[in-house]
Amino acid sequence: MTGADAIIKCLEAEGVETVFGYPGVAICPFFNSILDSDIKTVLIRTEQNAAHAASGVARITGKPGVCAVTSGPGATNVITGIATAFADSIPLICITGQVNSELLGSDVFQEADITGAVESFVKYSYLIKNVNDIPRVFKEAFHIANTGRKGPVLIDIPIDIQNAQIKQFHYPEEVNLRTYKPTVKGHAVQIKKVIRELEKAKRPIICVGGGVLLAGAQQELRAFSEKYRIPVVSTMMGIGVMPTKHPLYYGMVGNNGKPCANRAMNESDVLIMVGARVADRAVSQPDLITQNKILVHIDVDPAEIGKNAGPTIPLVGDAKHIFQDFAKEEFTCDCEAWIGTLNDYRRELMPKRNPNPAYVDPARFIERLSERMEDNAIYVADVGQNQIWSCGYHIVKQGRFLTSGGMGTMGYSIPAAMGAKTAAPDRQVIAVCGDGSFQMSMMELATMRQHNIPVKIIVLKNNYLGMVREYQHYTYKDNYSVVDLTGSPDLEKLAAAYDMPFRRLENMDQCEEVLDVLLQDNNQSMLVECLIDPMDLVK
Repeated sequence: MTGADAIIKCLEAEGVETVFGYPGVAICPFFNSILDSDIKTVLIRTEQNAAHAASGVARITGKPGVCAVTSGPGATNVITGIATAFADSIPLICITGQVNSELLGSDVFQEADITGAVESFVKYSYLIKNVNDIPRVFKEAFHIANTGRKGPVLIDIPIDIQNAQIKQFHYPEEVNLRTYKPTVKGHAVQIKKVIRELEKAKRPIICVGGGVLLAGAQQELRAFSEKYRIPVVSTMMGIGVMPTKHPLYYGMVGNNGKPCANRAMNESDVLIMVGARVADRAVSQPDLITQNKILVHIDVDPAEIGKNAGPTIPLVGDAKHIFQDFAKEEFTCDCEAWIGTLNDYRRELMPKRNPNPAYVDPARFIERLSERMEDNAIYVADVGQNQIWSCGYHIVKQGRFLTSGGMGTMGYSIPAAMGAKTAAPDRQVIAVCGDGSFQMSMMELATMRQHNIPVKIIVLKNNYLGMVREYQHYTYKDNYSVVDLTGSPDLEKLAAAYDMPFRRLENMDQCEEVLDVLLQDNNQSMLVECLIDPMDLVK
């Protein structure tokens, strides 16, 4: 058995079903060995998107997604995808080919120090120098990626190690890393402190982040909120923990969040942050959330607690375990008057838009799309104005809302949607992007066609890099610089080139008709172009 064969055996042992990648000489032994496996390979059209697609798989299955690329530019191209996963704590295994071991450090063709290059963006990285280490390294990598605060792990494998003979293949049954022991169970004393504060609270609020979804703790958190009638808000990455129309959910917080959600956070007397960073997009002034209130910060990563705001009660642990422990406690929490106040805010602070009737209103279109999507559908938003409209107007029922939050990586939606569809072929998957972000990953229409990955793609087209244009509108008084997308392709002709059905929506009059066609067949890809007023604002 060669090292490459051993890698495939490791992936099979971990239940990996799909590897997204782009071959080159340095990773060819791996891709040759995978031919003898049932693991599906998907040829992505640029390496960054291999990591994004693996991210889509990870976020839907809860297991690490896997991508594999070659050395040099293949490895450096994948860094943005790795960094995107790291920023949102998505578990990935990124396999990179490398030049012959004896040539390392001699600047030969397509050599890059990828383990050094990704140091800031991985939980851990390996450079395998002994073929017999492969089973141990892969077992450790999958464990590290999907425990504690999840994230990407990179494994760099020289071509001679892939071709070397392994003495005896034995995949370890367990991992015991002396220096890696993430805390999962919350401290009982801290849990009691939280309960005592909730018993006294008149205006409690729970702010949920992406960590709740990563822990699979949605049901536990909802049950806790419903049992004690505690209102909930979310960060961008926490969208979907509570159904959008849930009576106890008041929306996304932050600069582009719901006014009632921000007001709820500011006026609370006990604020429980769960699986959230307390970073600038959700909390622009961290000092505000510590004034005149008890701040409880729950996170599996102790480094996040106190990093941006000092909590009154820190609680380290996995959200699922902690809310299971909360469920064992009995206490009373009376906040009906508070809920009444928040319901008043929700009515009074509804955002008011004045859309141009000559174009598609993106807010209303996303709302109608959401209402008509299947209950368990997967909606993948890109980055830019489309992301903010999606956060504000997409309605999550029992499905998922995916986007790039921490890194804000344009071009994320199409490959991530491909990964999600690969992981859940029976579910409806829709990618929503702007015409700028679409052009960062439109080459993946070929991947969708080749591998029969039927994703619906909606392009909100305004011929601008809309979010930057909006910033320049406010900051530089309409002095626009390098945001005009003139020269973009004709999307109808582009769709035809990839043999993909196409519809153009020019205004809201045709909305229902286009949605009828878009949503009728989950096994058919489609590209819909929505013409948006170039001067429309997310505010």
